[in-house]
Amino acid sequence: MNVDYQLAFDSAPVGLVISRNRIMIDCNRQLCEMFHASREVLIGQTFQVLYPSVDEYERLGARIAPILNTTGIYSDNRIMKRANGEVFWCHVSGRTLDRDDPHASGIWSFEDLSAQRPVKAELTGREREVAARLLEGMTSKEIGKALAISHRTVEIYRARLMRKYGASTAADLVHKLVAG
Repeated sequence: MNVDYQLAFDSAPVGLVISRNRIMIDCNRQLCEMFHASREVLIGQTFQVLYPSVDEYERLGARIAPILNTTGIYSDNRIMKRANGEVFWCHVSGRTLDRDDPHASGIWSFEDLSAQRPVKAELTGREREVAARLLEGMTSKEIGKALAISHRTVEIYRARLMRKYGASTAADLVHKLVAG
């Protein structure tokens, strides 16, 4: 039986990217539809064009490199940006093809979570990072360690998120983040 791998790549139900040094060298139709950009616009670009800010792109790249070195794989839920500027929650999973140089080459998948988790409040990059980890059930201390900031700083960001979402408790905040 012949398997048409190109057809499988192009028709996958999630966005797929093959990367080298954090530059997209190929992507499928689902990724283009998700990010409202043509393949011609995305190929040759760094992943930075998919992030709400350069700072988030750089911080996340630095943070995932040691995880890719150790396990070879990485996944999380994060806020990404479409070509029209709209931000949305996205599940991102990836595998490095070289653990010694984790950004050298990889395969990444992107799943749009906006139907389940809309983004309604305007958040800063750091607030988005804290919100994503709150949704993973992490404590302030765990978030601080993951983001290399103090747990007290995390609590300040959590308080800001609570104000922005009109939440009265941490559980209420998580509920409102999930609901958008």
